[in-house]
Amino acid sequence: MLVVVAAGAGAGVLGALLGIGGGVLLVPFLNLVLHVPMAEAAAISLATVIATSSAVTASHAGEQLVNLRLGMLLEVATAGGSLLGGVTAEMLAQSTLQRLFGAVTLIVAVLMVVRLNRRNVLPAGADPGPLGGRYYELESGGLVAYRVRRLPLALAASFVAGNVSSLLGIGGGVIKVPVLNAWCGVPLRAAAATSAFMIGVTATAGAVIYLGRGQLNPPLSAAAVLGVQLGSRAAIRMGARVSAKWLKTLMAGLLFAVALLMFYRSRA
Repeated sequence: MLVVVAAGAGAGVLGALLGIGGGVLLVPFLNLVLHVPMAEAAAISLATVIATSSAVTASHAGEQLVNLRLGMLLEVATAGGSLLGGVTAEMLAQSTLQRLFGAVTLIVAVLMVVRLNRRNVLPAGADPGPLGGRYYELESGGLVAYRVRRLPLALAASFVAGNVSSLLGIGGGVIKVPVLNAWCGVPLRAAAATSAFMIGVTATAGAVIYLGRGQLNPPLSAAAVLGVQLGSRAAIRMGARVSAKWLKTLMAGLLFAVALLMFYRSRA
């Protein structure tokens, strides 16, 4: 139980900092290290994603980092992708899906490195458009604005993220956050906070299904959620002080690790 608490804390740090939910770390750890069945590991991960989303969304509620309009619009596409996950599973082998996911994350990781010094912020007085926003940025020492670009691409990425999330038990934020930041003009902090809000909505529906099937392990879930809450609180305090460049470097490193893990699991 203590090991699960520690793993949950690590997942909570990553989930709160990068808006990816932490399942990308927790699911492989539970399955490969502790030999928890894959369905049970995915159910536990969804419970921790809800906890991370609640903690991050509540902490950023007064900072205007969470873009509710953009988040709810993209959530429609994410939910559609989740519903069609079962259809995709029947059409493609699990190993093929894992290789595709690995290839996509590798491409996004390279893009994150290339755009390491690029910031998607505008002067506070700029028009953010119908889906953009403003928030206070410590690095700039004042309000900044951003405008959402390439909305169809953001919707497509959210659809794919929902599909992959339901198929592999990994939070879709690992796709949505880099795409929103690299191609759609959303600063990394705003993209991470908005993604953290969205993954909570998606995970709630999935967790209810696992609970109905009896695949949610209450003791392990409670231990993992406790760890996630501890890790999330630490990351929230830390996140305001670290630079966006450091967060992008962390995201790129994590994406490379996920890609390698997916390729490894596809050979099993």
